[in-house]
Amino acid sequence: MEGIETVEAAARRLRAAAEARPMKLPVNRRVDESHHAVTADGLSVWFTIQVSPHSRIQEAVFERTDRMPTDDECQRWLRLLIAGLEATEAPGLPGAMTRRFEAFEHSPNQEAPLA
Repeated sequence: MEGIETVEAAARRLRAAAEARPMKLPVNRRVDESHHAVTADGLSVWFTIQVSPHSRIQEAVFERTDRMPTDDECQRWLRLLIAGLEATEAPGLPGAMTRRFEAFEHSPNQEAPLA
């Protein structure tokens, strides 16, 4: 994190950037640096919001170069980034130093009816 930015301040900044510039689905996976923070101890955090006409996906990615991010450090960020929703961890590759969490919001009133 730059200077002495707290986790709470960095989470607010990431959330504001994601809300200000949500990515339209289907998504182009290039994400600019305003969606990224690095803590003083080397935890890299990415947060995006992806939107379609009938849903929103909030995604948080945690990465380290020396080890896998712990449950405690991921949960601290998730409580601040994906407030009010249950984030589900996506499966990862064995030995990976990255963890990815998603929360889906659906708007059934705007979805096409099933055939």
